Amino acid sequence: MSRWHFGILVVVTLVGSITGGALSGWWLAPSPVAAQKVNGMNAEEFLLLDANGKARAGLGLDKNGEVGLVMVSRDGNRKLAFSPDDRFAVRLSDQDGHVLWSAP
Repeated sequence: MSRWHFGILVVVTLVGSITGGALSGWWLAPSPVAAQKVNGMNAEEFLLLDANGKARAGLGLDKNGEVGLVMVSRDGNRKLAFSPDDRFAVRLSDQDGHVLWSAP
């Protein structure tokens, strides 16, 4: 086999492999999958965590099945709670649970 024939063989092999790879990628490629539309999400509790994994806010049900939203300050000294079923709909309390401010 001459050098010229070997060069032709290398070029044909290269072009064929690129063409075959492109065609097989196009032909065998999986069809794109679209996410299904979700009409709702069910959970008893949603927590918002900071970078350290500490819960800073939560939306959920208590042991009596009453709904509430609780937010905690960065230092953990204050807690703001919203609950339509509680005696006070809005309550701001300190770290020990003493009510600093509330609204019916």
